[in-house]
Amino acid sequence: MGQDGGVDGIEALSEIAFLLEREREETRRVQAYRKASWALAALPDGELDARIAAKSLTEVPSVGPSTAAVVMEASAGRVPVKLATLRERGAGPLVEGGEELRAALKGDLHSHSDWSDGGSPIEEMVAAARSMGHDYQALTDHSPRLTVARGLTAERLDEQLDVVAGINETIKADGDTFRLLPAIEVDILEDGRLDQTAAMLSKLDVVVASVHSKLRADAKTMTHRMVGGISSRFTNVLGHCTGRLVEGSRGIRPESDFDADVVFAACAQFDVAVEINSRPERRDPPSRLIQVALEAGCLFSIDTDAHAPGQLAFQDYGCARAVANGIPADRVVNTWPLARLLEWTHAKR
Repeated sequence: MGQDGGVDGIEALSEIAFLLEREREETRRVQAYRKASWALAALPDGELDARIAAKSLTEVPSVGPSTAAVVMEASAGRVPVKLATLRERGAGPLVEGGEELRAALKGDLHSHSDWSDGGSPIEEMVAAARSMGHDYQALTDHSPRLTVARGLTAERLDEQLDVVAGINETIKADGDTFRLLPAIEVDILEDGRLDQTAAMLSKLDVVVASVHSKLRADAKTMTHRMVGGISSRFTNVLGHCTGRLVEGSRGIRPESDFDADVVFAACAQFDVAVEINSRPERRDPPSRLIQVALEAGCLFSIDTDAHAPGQLAFQDYGCARAVANGIPADRVVNTWPLARLLEWTHAKR
């Protein structure tokens, strides 16, 4: 994101939020800039300029002194100091070691919007993905059983598909080839079934299947459950397979117990990619399991599981881990061009 010259004030607020998210700043600080950008963008035509002239931006709800200062600096034709500082800090990768693989990635197959438990509208996630040079982005909001994350019923998912189609039409009209892929992160239920109707799953380009509940089940139970989800004709990617958390505000959570040889053999058999989840608090799967999957002949997908625009930059972390574990670039499905990717995702259906 960003440019070298002056910036629009609202765009400056959004870019600051993006860069703070990239740095894993606490949510309340990020949201101060996002909410201010949303509030100012919603003003009637001409009111923003009038308030800049009157120096009354802080009278707009959700706009405080710091966010108003950013807009005032931008209105004077300057890059706001806050933005310039963040741009300088964000000039390089988040971590060294995966730069070549990161440059080869063409998209991200796991991201969320405010339709489920993400923090930003679909349009903002798309804008961030396009600004990062992606050719495609999968929108994988949660499925119905994950009520805590506002999982999408079949009816809401159907509505979202219309929104995705409209966004793609607008992008195409602009002459851009970027594609937002209709997708889902679907729960693998306790009996191994997927938490969405076959009719809806058949309409999607990408299906990421993940376990989110009863993560402390015994190995036999969890293995049976995971293999059930993997064997579905709709499943393309096995998401964050161990469910572990190694740091962060949610605390630490141990790995689920399952037979890795059986699970990754199933992924290889049913042509399901193993996700390298790039979130720093997940780092899932651990390196020893990446090696098991690699030896089993699995494909991989390096995904961010982003819940906010700036988190799309987390692919740097996943790429570094993939390179450290010797994963060849052609075994990473999101290095593939869109046509090849979609041929693969739809092949079993």
